[in-house]
Amino acid sequence: MSPSTTHHLTLAALFAALISVGAFVSIPMVGPVPLTLQVLFVMLAGLVLGARLAALATAGYLLVGLVAPVYAGGSSGIGTLVGPAGGYLVGFIVGAWLVGTLAERLQPRSVWSLTAVALAGLVPIYGLGATWLAWHLGSVRADIIVWGGVLQFVPGDLAKAITAAVAARALLSLPLGLPVLARSH
Repeated sequence: MSPSTTHHLTLAALFAALISVGAFVSIPMVGPVPLTLQVLFVMLAGLVLGARLAALATAGYLLVGLVAPVYAGGSSGIGTLVGPAGGYLVGFIVGAWLVGTLAERLQPRSVWSLTAVALAGLVPIYGLGATWLAWHLGSVRADIIVWGGVLQFVPGDLAKAITAAVAARALLSLPLGLPVLARSH
């Protein structure tokens, strides 16, 4: 394995661990899905790792969660993935990939452009999450799903997007050999 591959895999593993830590900050919301800090680290992974490694980091997190208690509230196993929050968890992979793709292509550098790219990652997270939640609850009522599956999370996720943007801007200014920065030169 080349030093670059080792470095990249280490970064992906670090972000999988950060997503795990973010799961332990779990605030109950209306309905069965809590507010966590996971989305912050999913967005940050996309912004600094790029599409491939950010998706790898989130997929690695989901795989570890099958056997270790790293999902929200210290849960684990396939039951969590097929439970009410399962769509959001799978959405993390797509969201991280989308943020990474946009970061690679657009090369955002200001906090505002980084925030906009991070917010784009919420589209697949909310889309898959709310759709799965609706199916899991057996509900077709749009007001319940839009409020319980999306709107109640928006203020917190907006704050997380801004935080991820500020952190990404700081990280991208350091000589850390981050994949997104390496592709911009």
